[in-house]
Amino acid sequence: MDTVRADFDRIALAEGDSWNHNSHYHGVLLRGVPEHCQEALEIGCGTGAFARLLAERAGHVVALDLSPNMIRIAAGRSARYPNIDFEVGDVMDRQFSAGQFDCIASIATFHHLPLEQVLAKLKKALKPGGTLLILDLYKAEGPVDLASGAAAMPVHLALRWLKTGKLREPRKVRRAWEAHGPHDSYLTLPEARRAYGTLLPGAQVRKHLLWRYSVVWKQR
Repeated sequence: MDTVRADFDRIALAEGDSWNHNSHYHGVLLRGVPEHCQEALEIGCGTGAFARLLAERAGHVVALDLSPNMIRIAAGRSARYPNIDFEVGDVMDRQFSAGQFDCIASIATFHHLPLEQVLAKLKKALKPGGTLLILDLYKAEGPVDLASGAAAMPVHLALRWLKTGKLREPRKVRRAWEAHGPHDSYLTLPEARRAYGTLLPGAQVRKHLLWRYSVVWKQR
């Protein structure tokens, strides 16, 4: 985690708050936020883009990230959202009360976490009827994934141009992510479906075009 923290401290200083593959699916996760959500948690909040959207639907949001730079930038961009508490921290070290949250969300973070342990912890922290929302990357495997990736590329380029006016991220951003790349390890889609199906019975695991999958699960 020290290596991941250092990577994202560097990424925070390089990257802006513009469109990317994760923000493209913010709406997918927001549709799963329960009505009358009072307490919400985001794990791996980055510079706070999703936390701010979540704060418009929840009474209070706790937003965690390993990176002090990410939290500093997120807090600076979120001055109009007094109902967000940004905290530097590892979710595995953080103590939560039983049934504390109506909604827990995480974007592009679960591949850094021990899945069985973190899910057990978050299930306890969700209220009955609460919702867990996850977006993460998957490892392409086999001809179907390769074909899907090929189909995604022109969509990716068109969206990046429309959203940012550029076809590529700035070199500084690319280098920061390239340095982090060797520290990433992803599940394949079949692995993700098996794991979440076992650990979160009834979870909805959905593949998305831009190299992401989402998980929606309701606490009984």
